[in-house]
Amino acid sequence: MTTPRDEGTTQPPPAGSGTRPWGRRRFLGYVLAAPTLTTAAQLVPPTPARADSPSPGIPSPEITDLIDLNDVMTAAALPTSGLITVRVNPDGTVSFALPRTEVGQGITTSTAMLIAEELGIPLERVHITLADARPELLFNQLTGGSNTTFSTYTPIRTAAAVARDRLLRTAAAEWGLTTTELTWTAGVVTGPGGHSAGIGALSRKAAGVRTEQVSVALKPRDTFTVVGTPRGRVDARAAVTGGKRFTMDLNVPDALPTMVCRPPTINGKVGAVSNLPEVRAMPGVTDVVVISTGVAVRAATFGRCIDAVRALRVSWRAGSAEGKSDASVLKELRAAELPLGLPPLTPHVEERFTFHFRGNSALEPNCAIADVRRDRAEIWSSLKAPIVAKEAIAARLGLPLSAVTVHVTEGGGSFGRKLFFDAALEAAEVSRQIGKPVKLMWHRADDTRQGRTHPMAISRVRIDYLGNTVLGYRQRHTSVSTDLGHGLGEIFTALAARLPVGDIGFSETFFQLSQSMPYDFGVNSRLLSETDKGFNTGSMRNVYSPDVTCARELLVDRLAARMDKDPHRFRHDFLRDDRARAVLDRAAEAGNWGRDMPAGTAQGIAFHNEYHSAVAVLTELDCRPETVGRTVRDGVAGPRVTKAVVAVDVGLAVNPRGVEAQMMGCLMDGIALALTSSLHLRDGHFLEASWDNYFYTRQWNTPPELEIVVMPDSTGRPGGAGELGVAASMAAVACAYARATGTLPTVFPINHGTLSFAPKPTVPPVPASPTDGLDHVR
Repeated sequence: MTTPRDEGTTQPPPAGSGTRPWGRRRFLGYVLAAPTLTTAAQLVPPTPARADSPSPGIPSPEITDLIDLNDVMTAAALPTSGLITVRVNPDGTVSFALPRTEVGQGITTSTAMLIAEELGIPLERVHITLADARPELLFNQLTGGSNTTFSTYTPIRTAAAVARDRLLRTAAAEWGLTTTELTWTAGVVTGPGGHSAGIGALSRKAAGVRTEQVSVALKPRDTFTVVGTPRGRVDARAAVTGGKRFTMDLNVPDALPTMVCRPPTINGKVGAVSNLPEVRAMPGVTDVVVISTGVAVRAATFGRCIDAVRALRVSWRAGSAEGKSDASVLKELRAAELPLGLPPLTPHVEERFTFHFRGNSALEPNCAIADVRRDRAEIWSSLKAPIVAKEAIAARLGLPLSAVTVHVTEGGGSFGRKLFFDAALEAAEVSRQIGKPVKLMWHRADDTRQGRTHPMAISRVRIDYLGNTVLGYRQRHTSVSTDLGHGLGEIFTALAARLPVGDIGFSETFFQLSQSMPYDFGVNSRLLSETDKGFNTGSMRNVYSPDVTCARELLVDRLAARMDKDPHRFRHDFLRDDRARAVLDRAAEAGNWGRDMPAGTAQGIAFHNEYHSAVAVLTELDCRPETVGRTVRDGVAGPRVTKAVVAVDVGLAVNPRGVEAQMMGCLMDGIALALTSSLHLRDGHFLEASWDNYFYTRQWNTPPELEIVVMPDSTGRPGGAGELGVAASMAAVACAYARATGTLPTVFPINHGTLSFAPKPTVPPVPASPTDGLDHVR
């Protein structure tokens, strides 16, 4: 049995051989009893590494040096890795049902690359599908924490290696040869005497009649020809031609469009409906029923649904955030803030930062299909926690778990939103009540006002120093409660005895396992306090890290100024390891750090490490009046990022092109969080009701110059990448703003104080469809 930390040394291949004895390290796997060759890995959870006592002059280890969130999620997934199989088909293709959710991050491509690499076949012959909810996988079917490639890298390769080894042995036995006499090229095995066979032809012969445990060695990294090379996405053509199949594209018989009339305040409840018969009689409407979250309407088209929702006259009971506003929540946060302690006698820098609510809507509207009958239920939706969804739906319907089938579909975005299965639960509830299949979709206004948000938070930071020595760092992060009900809490409970964080709550455990101090700042502490569970919050991309890192990096810049040091050089001198310094220096070099810039413009640089990866971002920001005051229709222009450089070290980048795409998305998230994106809370509801007035980064705010540098492999194993770049991007923009304006920003996003749109009414909850689209064509 082995841990997936290191594959050990490798040895040269024997002369003239298409195979090689791949190192001393071997991995256990299975050939499963099946009609065609089907294989799986057997791995055991790694024991968290414990750092030895530090040598003099070496910083003490952080909790995340011992075990971090990615380690915990990987350890929880490994015991069921043997239930995830690679299948070689008679037509020469290879199938793999990925127990994670593809929401645009490219994991189907990277997974196919791992299998193609280990099996030595063309990438296009690997077919990746998404697995249905499988409760037996326990914690091995949760997509989040930038963990997919990190946790599946060795299990997938091991299963593929078992298949390759079995096929070679089958061919050798068939032809009376040894495996060392065989060669393997593009999925075709050849041997002396004119012997040749493709993997499809060998698949049935190689299949197991009973499950057998086997031992294999993995392909050494120095022979990789697929992994580590930039590849286009396997679904790229389907995406640009409209061939991809999302939930709303599925043709489930009799599943008609369904929408919900929702309350005017967060989590309000139906009191009474005064015109149900009238709405039921509207053209195209088939059903109108009261459910736990509002009044559901099923009709021939979504347009008919919108008409019916707008026509409903509902009296509502109070919601969970009744009467609350930005100001009242900020007051609650201040009251819940943990003390920093008395100010030190030595010099120090200190500040409190405010981060407003931000929307967590995906580009694809929240949606699900449900067909619920008396004794069974079938659900289709893009779900990142499908096992938890299946359990919750079964409980809601009063059905045994085995009677509920949950199909995981590809999603058009997520970044935390699809960890929650509210649409699937609603669809199941509606379908049960009316006895018909439904195709339920949330309106944009629904998800902005009643969906998931990034919690409002404050972060207070103090750094004390003496001369050129930093003596201590303290950060107290206070947030509206983050809902971890999608499944992470169960993972923490299952592994509690192995976590070096003591007996603390789920959110604090998440916080401590995801946050670290990359600088040698003496005695440091970071504590989380959460309050107010009246909001629908979620694990939005990078969760706590953007706010925590932004606050820290702004104070690092202030401290560098106090010590009369350049911000880049200050960070370089205080970073704790060479890998971090290399990333920081590469960003500074590529971005020409320190170049002369016009007044009102400036550079900013920031660093962040998480998920066994590291990233540095350099931005240039234009805060001149002619830029800040430029006209943007129905929006606030504000400063513009004119240039960005992202240098990222994810260890082994399975698909460097995919990493580049992820960093580009992270940068856009960071720009939005720093400058433009927020929700305004007033009287228990958010004012925003669409993408029109929720200002995620737009084309007019993206940098004309962008460079992404993927560093060479530094660890031999993949680290996390999907969320990594958000925190450093946000912080770099904030630091650039402080240097360009001479004013430290303390409220985010920077333009939150300006409301640039007329809020749409909350009754009816769905705004009228726009009719002025042609007026805005340029």
